Amino acid sequence: MGIRSILSKPLAKFVVERQRAWMYQPAEAQQRCFQQLMAGGRVTVFGKDHRLKDVNTVQEFRQAVPVRDYEDLKPYIEQILSGGTDVLWQGKPLYFAKTSGTTSGTKYIPITRDSIPNHINSARDALLNYINETGNSAFLDKKLIFLSGSPELTQKAGINIGRLSGIANHHVPAYLRTNQLPSYETNVIEDWETKLERVIDETLTQPMSLISGIPPWVQMYFDRIQQRTGKLIKDVFPDFSVFVYGGVNFEPYRAKLFESIGKRIDSIETYPASEGFIAFQDSQTDEGLLLLADSGIFFEFIAADEYFTENPRRLSIEEVELGKNYAVIINNNAGLWGYSLGDTVKFVSREPYRLLVTGRIKHFISAFGEHVIGEEVEKALKDAMQKHPETEVVEFTVAPVVSPREGLPYHEWLIEFATPPHDPAAFARDVDNRLTELNVYYDDLITGSILQPLKLTRLPRGAFQQYMKSQGKLGGQNKVPRLANDRKLAEGLLGMGQPV
Repeated sequence: MGIRSILSKPLAKFVVERQRAWMYQPAEAQQRCFQQLMAGGRVTVFGKDHRLKDVNTVQEFRQAVPVRDYEDLKPYIEQILSGGTDVLWQGKPLYFAKTSGTTSGTKYIPITRDSIPNHINSARDALLNYINETGNSAFLDKKLIFLSGSPELTQKAGINIGRLSGIANHHVPAYLRTNQLPSYETNVIEDWETKLERVIDETLTQPMSLISGIPPWVQMYFDRIQQRTGKLIKDVFPDFSVFVYGGVNFEPYRAKLFESIGKRIDSIETYPASEGFIAFQDSQTDEGLLLLADSGIFFEFIAADEYFTENPRRLSIEEVELGKNYAVIINNNAGLWGYSLGDTVKFVSREPYRLLVTGRIKHFISAFGEHVIGEEVEKALKDAMQKHPETEVVEFTVAPVVSPREGLPYHEWLIEFATPPHDPAAFARDVDNRLTELNVYYDDLITGSILQPLKLTRLPRGAFQQYMKSQGKLGGQNKVPRLANDRKLAEGLLGMGQPV
């Protein structure tokens, strides 16, 4: 064993023991976070605008600070970009994480000296929890690859600006720098396909042990390697033992990814966002991701079915129920206040608090009142794939067809298969039947002859990649929305070639 793998085990034990101090007392940890945030926020422009000096309780905070999205925060961001200080948090941000918004254009999310440990230490602790539980630390002595955005940063008002993954790249611990791939020169290449070929050039002959990235882009990396070598990934990288991922539900990609690898390997799911690192998988055996209740974020939750009502109830961690979908609201030491993350989660455990990411609060289909969410379509697809085990899905999305040329309206499932089902019609029926079981409103619309059963449109290979490329969103941290209430994405995909 190398020095990294030897030293990581006592560090892992220390971190996990310290973690237990708050993971079984999350309400107390959250109250400490709240008090620290109030102390830091009172002296800011935002704090003065919202009279945080008069706020002593969570209830008073909720009366003073409404739930907001990026558009509501934007005037404060513009003050910072114009040179302002002590605007949302004390001093100036260290970074702005640049991300794309559907309505706001480019978003600039602040990361401060106080909030950067949340991003960096949480990623580290996810690996240390894995090492502590499994005893596998040998992967630290081999090569590690992080498929991410460019680490190149720009500056404005003296603040570094870049993608979150690129910012995080600058904080990789020194002891891992020597076995991190790809090189900086390759990582800064903007064109994803050019970058991918260079990544393969650099990694093909290396003892890769850990691979991290969003599943569809890791799959693309594997596909290109197989095209070059004609080999399974396990034969190209015999030391590959840990896959770290986040950003999307792994299930639709699992079968194809493991088929490409050629063996089962351990995986670690993380839940990072530009706004904060929310949770990570702390166990290979227990379901869900551990909510990071002691990491500079005070969490609030709104029941998903109340979110769009006039006065939705904001809940603290101890008030949430298991099995119910909630929108995530964060308040943090980067200066995000009452900020709606846009994600929905469902808690599967309260001792400790573990959750599943179930979708996006604005990504749903309710063109006919059905309110079908991401978790439901992903589960319906997964269960149908189990009935049709030959089937492998590359990517998919769902959109409504409100006014078909003939017949009733329906949901169109646009799917790119690696291996299509032997009987597509039976596969579509199985997906539809499962969705009616999962969503009572959809079932009512089907049985009431308001909707006809879903229709499956099989897209040609490469359609999703071509579409993302046409939008300048190929690779990196970009994700395909699972659901939309309109036809924009669907029509864009259909423009990439004739359905099969």
